[in-house]
Amino acid sequence: MVFGQVVIGPPGSGKTTYCNGMSQFLKLIGRKVAVINLDPANDSLPYECAINIEDLIKLSDVMTEHSLGPNGGLVYCMDYLEKNIDWLQSKLAPLLKDHYLLFDFPGQVELFFLHSNAKNVVMKLIKKLNLRLTSVHLVDAHLCSDPAKYVSALILSLSTMLHLELPHINILSKIDLIESYGKLSFNLDFYTDVQDLSYLQHHLDQDPRSAKFRKLTKELCDVIEDFSIVNFTTLDIQDKESVGNLVKLIDKSNGYIFAGIDASAVEFSKIAVRQVDWDYYRAAAVQEKYMKDDEDFNNDD
Repeated sequence: MVFGQVVIGPPGSGKTTYCNGMSQFLKLIGRKVAVINLDPANDSLPYECAINIEDLIKLSDVMTEHSLGPNGGLVYCMDYLEKNIDWLQSKLAPLLKDHYLLFDFPGQVELFFLHSNAKNVVMKLIKKLNLRLTSVHLVDAHLCSDPAKYVSALILSLSTMLHLELPHINILSKIDLIESYGKLSFNLDFYTDVQDLSYLQHHLDQDPRSAKFRKLTKELCDVIEDFSIVNFTTLDIQDKESVGNLVKLIDKSNGYIFAGIDASAVEFSKIAVRQVDWDYYRAAAVQEKYMKDDEDFNNDD
């Protein structure tokens, strides 16, 4: 059985940087890692690429030949990859024995909650190659500073989770820069735990730009709370402790932590249980490290 991650998220959320940093971390802890670039628009790769979709199809060629824009071109490329899935399977075959896989997907969000081609590619690989994959969905932490954008990020995360049907982890990336985005209206755990969104609606109602969307915002928040499955962890890709905590979470989600373990059910449950200090490291410790509190602001005056 082969384990890995499907790395997705909007443009600018840090997917390529994540794949580079994650691959380096996993190598440091002793795993053989293969990064598979499935983004035909990603022409500048900072990591060593084991498989590159540009060997099969290039976005620039598609746009020129079929007179398509970037979005239409990416959909075409994913359709083409799905129809030529044998090419990808043959490229993956030599890596299946001992590699951990990182799939770097395009940033076009429609591919993961609207179109079925990217999902079909992943599902065919899982079925034919016996892969155990976790969907890692990156969202730029700066969205927390804008309530309207945060609600849109919640809807995107929920739609993606329901569409892909994989073990799924939502991540607030670039958390080390969150202080530069502006002061948050609530503590960080409000955003990571997706707590009572009525407070967020009240905050939005104070903004005249959002007032006319009050009813829509309420309905969207109600949908998110009805499903009650969206939450976030945090990540500073340059911090080994932050990356290490995330790896532990991913390993539990796809079963990597249990691979090769011959143990009783009691011992399995001990491994699987969440760390008692997990919530602290996910939000409180991050807030202490990267964000000033009101007292700090007062001392600066």
